[in-house]
Amino acid sequence: MRLLTLNTHSLVEPDYEAKRKFFVDFIAKEQPDVFALQEVNQTASAPAMPIPLANYCPCSGNGILLKEDNHAAAVAQMLKEEGVHYYWSWLPAKIGYDKYDEGMAIFSRMPITATENLLLSRTDDYHYWKTRRALGICAGDVWYYAVHMGWWKDEEEPFLDQWEKMSHAASGKQMAFLLGDFNSEAAVRGEGYDLIARDGWQDTYCLAQHKDDGYTVVQAIDGWRDTPDAAEKKRIDQIWCSKVIPVKSSRVVFRGTQEPQVSDHAGILIEL
Repeated sequence: MRLLTLNTHSLVEPDYEAKRKFFVDFIAKEQPDVFALQEVNQTASAPAMPIPLANYCPCSGNGILLKEDNHAAAVAQMLKEEGVHYYWSWLPAKIGYDKYDEGMAIFSRMPITATENLLLSRTDDYHYWKTRRALGICAGDVWYYAVHMGWWKDEEEPFLDQWEKMSHAASGKQMAFLLGDFNSEAAVRGEGYDLIARDGWQDTYCLAQHKDDGYTVVQAIDGWRDTPDAAEKKRIDQIWCSKVIPVKSSRVVFRGTQEPQVSDHAGILIEL
């Protein structure tokens, strides 16, 4: 079984359509069982899609319609044209860059039997850029959450508060994976990464028998530009499991080496 996570940057990314094609070609070839995406955008003012695509599973509590340029919908359609079929869901959390419905998506080769819409931030203002949500799906009796967390030192929307809500919801599941951009550098002690590990979650990178350096960000990116270590390499995109499991490998993808770079983040692909 293989799982993948990627912060896509989607419609904001330069040469978006070409990079989307690279991504879809990779998914069509590798066909991970589940993949989670963050910063999955659509233009808020775009026309609504007349008919949702096949295998789309609306997330509970999501009142935002799919628009014609929705990134996840485009990925699903392109995969379908390649003969690769996924069940998928999308959840917007906020208005991003003043014009996008920005959120998360999860794709599963197994049918989605339930969804979860988790408000993680203190604020629930859709027009405020610090609003955070997590999208959960259940497939094959396992829960998978697409996560895009805030920052440890944010006094207004601290990571600690968001993690407590995330952990409370996911820890009650028989088995769960958290996939995404945690905005917590794995090498920094006493902050978000250590908090997750202390609560009993397992970093699949550490469990992996074979792994590379794990770095998913190698330059200054939005949200980190004003920090002292803005330009340093970071392992902030991670896949956590609620249990200790055998992990065969963990590999950085879309870093511009084996695969083209398709976002300001690289992704993580693990094999169980």
